[in-house]
Amino acid sequence: MAQPAVTYDSVMKELKERRFKPVYYLMGDEPYYIDKVADWIAENVLQPEERDFNQTVLFGSDVNASQIVDAARRYPMMSEYQVLIVKEAQNIKNMEPLEKYFKQPMTSTILVMCHKNGKIDGKKKGLLNAIREAGVLFESMKLKERELPGFIERYMKERKAAIDPKSIQMIADAIGADLNRLTGELDKVLIGLPAEDRRVTPQIVEERIGVSKDYNAFELRDAIVNRNILKANRIIKYFDENPKAGGLYALLPLVFNYFQNLMLAYYCPQRSSQEALAQWLGMSSPWGARDYITGMRNYTGVKVLQIISKIREIDAKSKGLDNPNTPPGELMKELIFFTFH
Repeated sequence: MAQPAVTYDSVMKELKERRFKPVYYLMGDEPYYIDKVADWIAENVLQPEERDFNQTVLFGSDVNASQIVDAARRYPMMSEYQVLIVKEAQNIKNMEPLEKYFKQPMTSTILVMCHKNGKIDGKKKGLLNAIREAGVLFESMKLKERELPGFIERYMKERKAAIDPKSIQMIADAIGADLNRLTGELDKVLIGLPAEDRRVTPQIVEERIGVSKDYNAFELRDAIVNRNILKANRIIKYFDENPKAGGLYALLPLVFNYFQNLMLAYYCPQRSSQEALAQWLGMSSPWGARDYITGMRNYTGVKVLQIISKIREIDAKSKGLDNPNTPPGELMKELIFFTFH
C-alpha cells in the first residue's frame, strides 16, 4: 500500500499535535517551506529555558557528517528532547555516517536537515529509504504560476483578510513565485489594513506594492478576453515604456494559460454553465469560469489553436530562435495584433 504524500500541511499538522519524529530531512528548490518547518521546530519544541543546553544550530559547510552524528547522539539535559538543526545540509560531502545514523536514530533527538536549492540524488535509494524509515523526507517544490493565486488567497484568509481576484492577480504577476518575497509583500499589505475593514483592493495593492491598478497583466488579460483592442494596446504601450510594470516574459505564460484552458473549455459537455465549466477546468470557484464563457463567444476553436501556435512561435523568438534582433516589446505587439485579427 502506497504511503500518503508528505506535504507541508501534513508535516505541520503532526508537529502541532506534538507527534515528533527523530529526523526531518527538508529538501527542495523552494526555501520558504523549509524555513517554515525548521523555524517552527526551533521555536516550539523546547521551552525557552530548555534551549540553552538542548538546541544547537550547525552549518553543513562547517561540519562533516560524523560531527553531526556525534552531536545527534548526545542526550538532552533536563529536557525530553534536544533539537539539532543543520542548515546548508547540501554542502555535506559524505553522507555515509548519517545514513547509518538514520537507521538507528536517537529518539530523544530531533534532527532537522535543511537541504536547499536541490535534493538528494534519486539513485541513493538506501539513504532515501533510511530517512523515510527514521522520520520525515519532505521535498519543498516551487509553486507553478497558476498556483500562486490560490496561495495568496489562502495566506490572506489565514490572517483574517479578504482579497478580490483582481488584487490577487496583480500581486501574483508583480511578485512572481519567490514565496519569501511574496509573503513579505503580503505582510506589508496586511500591516496597513485597518482592524475594522480587512479587505485588500486594487487601490491598496497599487499604494503598498507599487503595481498600477489600470496597467497590469490582469487588465491585459481582461482586454484579451473581451476583445477590447484599444485597452490592450494602451496596456502594451505602457509595458513597453515601463518594463518593470510588465513585459513579454510575464505576458506569455498568462496568455498561454488562458487560451490553453479556453481550448479545454470547448470540450466541456455543459460549457454554458459556470459551475460545470469551473469543475471541468479544475477551478476552485465558478467566478473565473465567466472569462471562458466570454472567450468562447469571442474566439472560435480554430482561432484559439492558431493563437496557441503563435504564442509558441513568439516564445521561441523571445529566446533568439529565428529572431536575431526583434525586441521583446515588438514581439508583444505582434502577439496582441495576431490575437485580435
